[in-house]
Amino acid sequence: MRVHHLARSSCLREVYLHFRGCNFSCLGCVGRGFPYDVHLGEPPRGKPRLLSLRELLGLLDGAGPGRAFLVGGEPTLDPHLPLLIRELGERGIQVHFLTNGCQLPDGVPEEVEGICMSLKAHSSPLHRFLTGRDNRRVLENFRKVHEEGIPLSAETVHLSGLVEKGEIGKIARFISPLDDTIPYHLDVYLAVNGRWRAPHPWEVEEAAGEAGKYLKKVTHFAGREKPIGEVVSLFP
Repeated sequence: MRVHHLARSSCLREVYLHFRGCNFSCLGCVGRGFPYDVHLGEPPRGKPRLLSLRELLGLLDGAGPGRAFLVGGEPTLDPHLPLLIRELGERGIQVHFLTNGCQLPDGVPEEVEGICMSLKAHSSPLHRFLTGRDNRRVLENFRKVHEEGIPLSAETVHLSGLVEKGEIGKIARFISPLDDTIPYHLDVYLAVNGRWRAPHPWEVEEAAGEAGKYLKKVTHFAGREKPIGEVVSLFP
């Protein structure tokens, strides 16, 4: 298993499985600056390592979650992902995962309740600059997941000077012809290396308004929101 961190929100009965490794090299990657759940009050004190499937399932059985979110790095790189999803489904845990969309498993397991695809940018040169990879396969996979009828949503991180109102509008215009009710979420960039600043709340709100011209279900975090309940680390 590539899972190196497990966090829980007892208030929401959710767990967050953080996978190590990614096939993108995103500039300003929050995961490289802070490899644990960003909603933790303080970093875990234990020594980081990869969990075995047995260890992970034991922790989940003790936590009793209703939903599990599989997040980055990039969960689709884990060869044990189909087995993990099946084990979670057998425990009655709803499975959602966040992916950059570059590599998806052949035949998404039926236990998956939803996929959120992180669309970094629509313009190919900008996407390559941000991630080191072309986005042609990402956009193709987004269409493919939608055509297969799997519950799909999208998210984009607002990055000042690069991914702002205009680029976010392009992403929304790409999604809209597929289904203008696909949920689309804008996240605020967390400044981790000083290269880019966190956006002002009004910048994210303005970009969300632009996306709302094309999509009916646009949400956003502007950096002023407080987390719902407490998030704690189950491992390490």
